[in-house]
Amino acid sequence: MANQEIERKFLVKGDYKKFVSKETKIVQGFLSTVPERTVRVRIKGDKGYLTIKGIGNASGASRYEFEKEISVSDAKDLMAICEPGVIDKTRFIVPVKNGLFFEVDEFYGENNGLTVAEIELPTEDTVFEKPEWLGEEVTGDVRYFNSMLMKNPYKDWK
Repeated sequence: MANQEIERKFLVKGDYKKFVSKETKIVQGFLSTVPERTVRVRIKGDKGYLTIKGIGNASGASRYEFEKEISVSDAKDLMAICEPGVIDKTRFIVPVKNGLFFEVDEFYGENNGLTVAEIELPTEDTVFEKPEWLGEEVTGDVRYFNSMLMKNPYKDWK
C-alpha cells in the first residue's frame, strides 16, 4: 500500500487511558534514518512490517508512506542490521468523533516518560475533536520523530 500520510502530532498532558479501546506493544528499528527516505522495521503485536517514509511537506503533516507486512521472523532478522537504538513503546488507540482516533504512544527505555498522540487525517484541513488530555502540538518538530528519538532519546533532552 502506497499513499500520502497526513498526520498531526501532540504531546499528552492528561489521563487518556480511560478512553482506550485497544493497546499494542511495538518494537522498531531503522535501516535508514535519512530524512528523504526513512526505512523502518517494526514488530507490532504478532506482525512484522517494513515501512518507507519520504520527507515531510512544509507543515510537516504530509509525507509519502509505503508499508508492507512481513513475517515476524524477517522483521527480527532485519532488526539485527538496523542502525543503533531501538524504539520500544505501547500504542493505545483512543477513538474520537467522525471515525477518527488518536494513536497514543507511551515510550520506554531511553525515551521513558515521553507520551505522544498522533491523529491520521483524510486532509490537512480536516477538523477534529481535541480531547482535554491533549497537549501542545509538535507536528513537524523533528525531535519527536521516532527516527530521531532513536538517535537523540528523550532522556538526553535538557
